Amino acid sequence: MQELSHTQYFKVHKDTEPDVKEIIDTVYLALTEKGYNPVNQMVGYVMSGDPTYITNHMGARSLIMKVERDEIIEELLKAYIEDHLK
Repeated sequence: MQELSHTQYFKVHKDTEPDVKEIIDTVYLALTEKGYNPVNQMVGYVMSGDPTYITNHMGARSLIMKVERDEIIEELLKAYIEDHLK
């Protein structure tokens, strides 16, 4: 029997934040596999916010919509700067 004088705890585990790098990699691969130019398609999505620029292949459209467009730009810019400052 439970002790009624103690408070019980219930903890809900939140889903972890999506990894933007992994999402970009997956979307890039999905677009490439479907024969699209991944750079053009991702730029179209980032600039317009229209998810139809991204294929449904490999769940890429759903994945890319899990992160904000500014997070995608931030990740790409960080990678570009890190690569070019070496």
